[in-house]
Amino acid sequence: MDNVFGNRLVSARKMAGMSLQDLADRLKNVVTKQSLNKYEQGKMKPDSELLIALSNALNVPVDYFFSSPGVKVDLTNISYRKFVSKISKTEQVSVEEKAKEAFERYLELEAVLNFDEKPEYFTYEKVIQNADDAEEAAKELRKRWKLGYDPIPDVVEMLEDKGYKVIEIDAPDSFDGMRADIDGKKTIVLKQNKGNNEDVVRKRFTALHELAHHALGFSKKLSDREEENLCHAFACAVLYPEDMARKELHKDRFHFYQNELVLIKERWGISFPAVFNRAKQLGIINDYVFKRFNIGYRERKLHLNEPGRFLSREKPVRFERLIYLGLSKEAISVNDAAFFSGKTVGEFRKQLQQLV
Repeated sequence: MDNVFGNRLVSARKMAGMSLQDLADRLKNVVTKQSLNKYEQGKMKPDSELLIALSNALNVPVDYFFSSPGVKVDLTNISYRKFVSKISKTEQVSVEEKAKEAFERYLELEAVLNFDEKPEYFTYEKVIQNADDAEEAAKELRKRWKLGYDPIPDVVEMLEDKGYKVIEIDAPDSFDGMRADIDGKKTIVLKQNKGNNEDVVRKRFTALHELAHHALGFSKKLSDREEENLCHAFACAVLYPEDMARKELHKDRFHFYQNELVLIKERWGISFPAVFNRAKQLGIINDYVFKRFNIGYRERKLHLNEPGRFLSREKPVRFERLIYLGLSKEAISVNDAAFFSGKTVGEFRKQLQQLV
């Protein structure tokens, strides 16, 4: 017999980034870690009072513990933004468990709705060995996806339209982005930003960086850092195409002014440091000038609150749209919709407004 409750308790605990002792401490030791271990193994069942306490401590609905996923998800080919996502092992387990749980709901809903859309994944056959190769790959992407030389209005929306499964999760500051495969499906996991003053340029860059890991094959001679730098180069080149960058930045400059950088950012959705990288990549500035720009950027603490805002949502919405589509077709109930959305029925009903 399946140990549904125990397995879900393990999953919820991992998502919360807790050990058995951490959970016992959160519960103020009304139950020992040994007893919690027995619950996870299916040797004991909690009473209703402890069940509610576990729900509150782990921030999941009570129903979560008794809902068995209809789709089994195994994340493969997992990679993080190295040298940026410096997460601990515990945080890594939490991130991957949250992603796994979210994709279980996502893929189960697609199965219920009988969705089988053919993706248009971008793959680049040439082995990437240097920045010129990354530049050519970015040009090929813009060509195949018919992006022209215009700014990309919404990178996340574009990736979802091409068939990539993109989700956001609540994650520690040490996490930036991750990519993984699920039975041939390509997925991207981004950090969910909080607050209304979100600067989306970092998320756009991260999404394209993870796309590079999905789409490009790198020379075995490259170090991890060199590969990461080439993913950066690809993301910059996709966001700010060469012809337009050369036209706007010109050559042999020694200064960037903040107002100019804000104008570039608000048009192209690219951060100041990414503009510096783009200028260096195209030979518009040399290594010394590039270094001075980055030192000045840090000294002025612009990395803490960079001026300018690019007007874009950059939020994955396809999964949420599928939930409402399922409701509108009466393929799923409100209770089902609440489960797929990861909310309680009460929370979901509050946001539900039927117009027609």
